[in-house]
Amino acid sequence: MYLFLFYPSALVFPAMIVLLVALCFTDGALSQIRYSVPEEAEHGTLVGNIAEDLGLDLTKLASRRFQLVPSSRTPYLEVNLENGVLFVNEKIDREQICKQSASCQLNMEVFLENPLELFRVEIEVVDINDNPPSFPETDLTVEISESATPGTRFPLESAFDPDVGSNALRTYDITTNNYFYLDVQTQTDGNKFAELVLEKPLDREQQAEHRYVLTAVDGGQPPRTGTALLVVKVLDSNDNVPVFEQPVYTVSLSENAPVGTLIIQLNATDLDEGLNGEIVYSFSNHISSHVKELFSIDPRTGRIEVRGEVDFEESSLYQIFIQAKDLGPNAVPAHCKVLVKVADMNDNAPEITFSTVTESVSEKATPGTVIALLSLTDRDAEENGQIHVEILGDVPFKLKSSFRNYFTIVTDGFLNRELADSYSVTVVARDKGTPSLASSKSIRVQVSDENDNVPTFTQSVYDVYVTENNVPGSYIHAVMALDPDIGQNALISYSILECDIQDMSVKTYVSINEETGYLYALRSFDYEQLKDFTFLVRAKDSGAPELSSNATVKVIIVDQNDNAPLVLAPLGKNGSAREPLPRSAEPGYLVTRVVAMDADDGENARLSYSIQRGNENGMFRLDWRTGELRTARRMSAKRDPHQQYDLVIEVRDHGQPPLSSSASVLVMVVDSMAEGRGVGDKVGTSKTKDGALDLTLILIIALGSVSFIFLLVMIVLAVRCQKDKKLNIYTCLTSDCCLGCSSCCSRQGRSRKKKLSKADIMLVQSNINVSGSGTAQVPVEESGSFGSHHQNQNYCYQTKHQRTELSYLVERPRRVNSSAFQEADLVSSKDSGHGDSEQGDSDHDATNRGHSSGADLFSNCTEECKALGHSDRCWMPSFVPSDGRQGLDYRSNLHVPGMDSVPDTERGRGFASSFRVDIPETA
Repeated sequence: MYLFLFYPSALVFPAMIVLLVALCFTDGALSQIRYSVPEEAEHGTLVGNIAEDLGLDLTKLASRRFQLVPSSRTPYLEVNLENGVLFVNEKIDREQICKQSASCQLNMEVFLENPLELFRVEIEVVDINDNPPSFPETDLTVEISESATPGTRFPLESAFDPDVGSNALRTYDITTNNYFYLDVQTQTDGNKFAELVLEKPLDREQQAEHRYVLTAVDGGQPPRTGTALLVVKVLDSNDNVPVFEQPVYTVSLSENAPVGTLIIQLNATDLDEGLNGEIVYSFSNHISSHVKELFSIDPRTGRIEVRGEVDFEESSLYQIFIQAKDLGPNAVPAHCKVLVKVADMNDNAPEITFSTVTESVSEKATPGTVIALLSLTDRDAEENGQIHVEILGDVPFKLKSSFRNYFTIVTDGFLNRELADSYSVTVVARDKGTPSLASSKSIRVQVSDENDNVPTFTQSVYDVYVTENNVPGSYIHAVMALDPDIGQNALISYSILECDIQDMSVKTYVSINEETGYLYALRSFDYEQLKDFTFLVRAKDSGAPELSSNATVKVIIVDQNDNAPLVLAPLGKNGSAREPLPRSAEPGYLVTRVVAMDADDGENARLSYSIQRGNENGMFRLDWRTGELRTARRMSAKRDPHQQYDLVIEVRDHGQPPLSSSASVLVMVVDSMAEGRGVGDKVGTSKTKDGALDLTLILIIALGSVSFIFLLVMIVLAVRCQKDKKLNIYTCLTSDCCLGCSSCCSRQGRSRKKKLSKADIMLVQSNINVSGSGTAQVPVEESGSFGSHHQNQNYCYQTKHQRTELSYLVERPRRVNSSAFQEADLVSSKDSGHGDSEQGDSDHDATNRGHSSGADLFSNCTEECKALGHSDRCWMPSFVPSDGRQGLDYRSNLHVPGMDSVPDTERGRGFASSFRVDIPETA
C-alpha cells in the first residue's frame, strides 16, 4: 500500500513533498515508512509524524516505550518520542553525505514494546540546486596545429557540479565564433563533457591565439552556471597523428588487486619519424581525480597499472580516457577509452546488527515468543553477498525470517529456568562466496522464574526420637523442603496442620519455626502416657499462586528410667506381708512369690529380685528372675512357735541409673498350714467381732458336701460308661469337667485316640476332704509357675486303684525330698509323650533306678495303667501300705511342688494331698 502525503511547510520552502510508503507485515511485526526532505532544511523543519502516519495510539507511546534503535540514530534527524514527530535536527548537506550518488537516503528504525513492533523509516534527502558548476581552472589552454583539419576534436576540461539529477551539469556553451563549436557528450555514468570541434581551418599567421568564454550550465531551476577562459593557441603543423588500435578497450580487474598490477598496455602508432613519431601517453584532461588516484599510466610505454585500492563495493566500473601525442611540433593527440570492470571478490563478511533484544523471557512463555530482531548485510555481490544464517548450539530458540534481510529470534519450545536460567544465543551468518566468510554475534537471554515447582521435603516421613521428661521449648528436629525456584517463589514457610492428639490440638505439643523448619517440643513428654504421635508439616512457597506439599512427622517418645518398680504381691498390712511356712517344709518349698511391675519399658522395666536383709542364716533362696521365694534347706527340728523371719526383698530394674523398691515379707514358721491360716486369720480378723464364724470350719463343711455330690456323680458315670471301662476311665480322667461327666463320656468316640503324655500332667498341692466312700472332689490350682493363677476344676476318680492311690495320698502325703522332686520333674519333661517309654527316655532311666533298688516299678500297674501306657500311668506315685513303711521305689520319694506337709497326727482328721492331671483337648 503506497500513501502519498503532502505536508505544507512555511519554514524554508513553499512546499515540500513527503512520500510515505507503508508495508505492513502481520507475522513479522515489521512495517516500513518513507519520507523525503530537501537538503539544507533548517533545524526544526517538520518531516512527518511517524505515529500518526502508522496509525498508532499517541496516548500509548510512552507506556509502550516508543524509541529509536540506537544503531540507527543520525545527527541530522530527530524524533519526538512523546508525539512521534520527525523533524530536522541539523542542516543536511546532501553532497557531503552522499557525494555523487544518484540516491541519497537516511535510514532510521523505531520500535515499540508490549508487543514488539519494529518500523523502518527511510528519509530520502532531495537534492536542491545549491551548487553551480565549476571548472578546475579559470583559464583553460588548448594547443591546435594550424594543419588541423576541420572536424578535429579537442576534449576540454570538464566542469564539476556536486548536485545530481536535474540539478547536475546539463550542458556547455562557448562564445560565438567562426572557428569552433562545442559538442557536448554524455558518458555511461551520466556525466557530460565537451569537445571543441574545429569548424574552419586555422591560420597561425593570421591569428596565433583565440580567446573564448566557456560556460557550464546545470539543469536547476533557475539554472546555475560556471565559466572559464578558453585560450586556443595555434601551432605549426605535424602531419601525422598517433593512432590507437581500437577506440575502446575493455579489461577486467579483480578488486583488492595489489598496487602495481598491470591493467593494460596501450600501443599507439605514428607514421612520422623522429620526434614527430615518438609517442607520449597521458590521461585526458577531463578524467576525474579519483581515477588518477586509483590508476597510473607510463608516458613512454602506455602501461596502465593499479595505483590505489580498488573496491568493487565503491564502484564496479571505471572509465579511463587516454591520449597519445607525438613529440613533434604541432602534435595532434589521439584519444581512446579504457573500460575497467572490477570483478567482485568475497572480501566482506556478513554483518549482523541487532535492532532490539529482550533482556529476559518468562519460563512460561509460549513457543514463538519474539526475543530479538536482527538484520543482515553483505556488501559483496551475487553469491558473495548471499547469506545463510543460523543459531549455534542446542538452544530452545530459532530464527524466523521477517522482512528482506530481517530475522527474528523466537522461542522454539517451552523454557525451564530450573534447567537453565540463561542462554547464550550465538547467531552465525555465512555467505556463499569462495572462500566463504562468516561472522557471529551473541546475546545473553535471561529466563525469568515462574512459580512452577512445588516445595519438596527431603523425606516423606520423619522419625523424631524424643527422650521423655524433655525440657519444654527444646529443639527436637528440623524438617527441610527444597524449591528449585528462586526469589519469592522459593521462599518457603513451614506450618503444622491442625489435628488432635489425645483430644488436644497438636499445636499444644509441638511448634515449628516458619522460616527454618525447626521443631520444638511445647511440653514435657511422658512415655508412660504417650508413646508416639504423628502429625503433618506443610511447606508453602511465597509465589503466586502459592504451592505447597506435606510431610509426615512421627514423634517417638524414648523411655527413661523414671519409674521405680511397684510391688504388687504379696500385699500385707502396715507395709509387711505375712506368709506361713510349715515346719515340715522340704528344701525348695515355695513360700511366696514376689510380683512387681515397672511402668517403664525395655531394660528400664526388666526386674531382678534379691533378699536384702533377714536371710543371714541362708534359710531362703530367691529366684532373681521370677521372684519366687523358696526354702533353701530343711527347717530346724526344734519347735519354736514364735520363730519367724523378717525378710526385706529388693526389686531393682536395669535402667541407667537403676531404680529399686523393697517389700517386707514376714515368714512365720507353723506346724501345719491350718495353723498358718489360723494365724493369718487371727491377724487379719483381730479387729472383727468375737462371735465371728470360723472360716476353716465352713471350708471343711463345704468341701465335704462337694465331695459327697462328686461321689454320686462318679457312680452314675461308672454305670453309663461300663461298656468300655478302660477307655471310659481314660476319657473321664482327660475331660475338662467332673460334674458334667455325662457329656465327657458322650465324647468317648472322639477321646479314644487321644494319648496322654507327661507334658499334659501338672502336680500341685491341694487340701481335700475325703469322704467315707473314698471319692474326692479336689479344688485344683493351675499355673505356669506355682501359685500365680487360680482356676477351680474337678476330676473324676472311679476305679479301685484310683481310690487306693488316693488313700495312699492320705496316708503318705509328704515323704519326699527336694532331690526326688527335681528328679521326677526331669523325668516328666523328658517323656516321649507317646505313652510308652524307650531306651534313653527318662521313664526308662527311672525304672532302671527302681530295679537297682530292689523294687518292681510296675507291681501296682493295673489294666488301666497298661492301657494308658506304663510311662504315664506308672509315673504316678505307687501304693504304699498305710503302716507308714516307705518303699524303695523312687516314686515313693516324689515331691509335689506346693504340697503342704501334714503331720502324722493330722491323718485322722480326714485331710490328704491330691494331685491334678491336666489333659488339654489338643493332646
